[in-house]
Amino acid sequence: MATPSSIRLLVAEDVPQVSQHIRNLLSVQSQVKLLEVMGDGSKVVEAARQLKPDVIMVDLLLQGKLKGPQLIAALKAGGADIPVVVLTVPQHPVQRDPARGVDAVLTLPFSGFDLVNTLGHLMREREARSASACRVISIFSPKGGVGKTTIAFNLAVSLGQLGVATALVDGSLQYGDLRTLLKVPADVPSMLDLPTDRVQQSDLRDVLWKDPAGVDILLAPPRIEMAEMISARDIEKTISLLRQLYGAVIIDTSVSLSELTLAFLDASDVVLEIVTYDSTTIRNTLAVAEAFGSIGYSTAKLHYLVNRADSSGGLGRDDLVRALGRAADFEVPSDGRLVVQANNEGMPFVVIAPDAPVSQSIRQAAAVLMGARPASAPAVARR
Repeated sequence: MATPSSIRLLVAEDVPQVSQHIRNLLSVQSQVKLLEVMGDGSKVVEAARQLKPDVIMVDLLLQGKLKGPQLIAALKAGGADIPVVVLTVPQHPVQRDPARGVDAVLTLPFSGFDLVNTLGHLMREREARSASACRVISIFSPKGGVGKTTIAFNLAVSLGQLGVATALVDGSLQYGDLRTLLKVPADVPSMLDLPTDRVQQSDLRDVLWKDPAGVDILLAPPRIEMAEMISARDIEKTISLLRQLYGAVIIDTSVSLSELTLAFLDASDVVLEIVTYDSTTIRNTLAVAEAFGSIGYSTAKLHYLVNRADSSGGLGRDDLVRALGRAADFEVPSDGRLVVQANNEGMPFVVIAPDAPVSQSIRQAAAVLMGARPASAPAVARR
């Protein structure tokens, strides 16, 4: 989450004098980074997707193919959850209306203090909402076979046991790992059955799979080639709507850093990366950490969970710390017999054997993650 010292601003403004006024105000302060000033409103939605600003400023009187009010509506419908400041003049007053995409209003002429204060207030509001509202957590690993899908399922069930209304999303769009794990029939609806224009709450409820363990699951398509029909924008809109319906959203992502995987990760408050003590996984984890750093993910967004932490195979905690420069946030012990039995039955092991160390460690991780803070020490339950 951005702080007042690093607010990334994208501006939609086609009047050169106003554009220059904004540039002049921001040139004498360091709290706001101006990403770009765009005169063509039709390009702003895509630019926002690429640049990932913290705030977008739109001139109400913006002309062109996509005028100011149309652009505001398009940004709201896009589901990216980026606050919009509407720029106007006294002759065209505007009221703040977040439900319609108007999160704040600035009336010309305004000072640098007015501009920075408005942006800072928006970011504080956004941080407060995130702290008390839904938590979106992506479960990711740069290598298969580390137990990612099993952990995602059991983590979602654990959150439900804590009283948190939880949705689980099968982000492995090509292979549908959760559909396979839970033995869901191929004719059960998937996210591909959602409308392509505007998704409503009723649409979402119609396609969610109600798992017996108490978790609502949004499944991936039943066939590999169908994944190509889902776009990054579809993902953004769907996650935005799930935020309004649930206290937590768990996403089981693919192992590849594709455009669609990045859409899931971008929409998440936390990325929980699953690692094991083997050289290939640690090497891939280090490479992904560098990629995440270049993307701009903060260290607070990234958490690490070591699965099968008591099966070191010659590598251990110190090796991981040397590679990543930090300790793992969570450790989960191995229990092959229980986990395999649960997976074969399509059941969560946290329900089958709630007192097992592996179940206790997952529940501890769930509680910490919902607290919006990393563990101060690895939450490990050993035999």
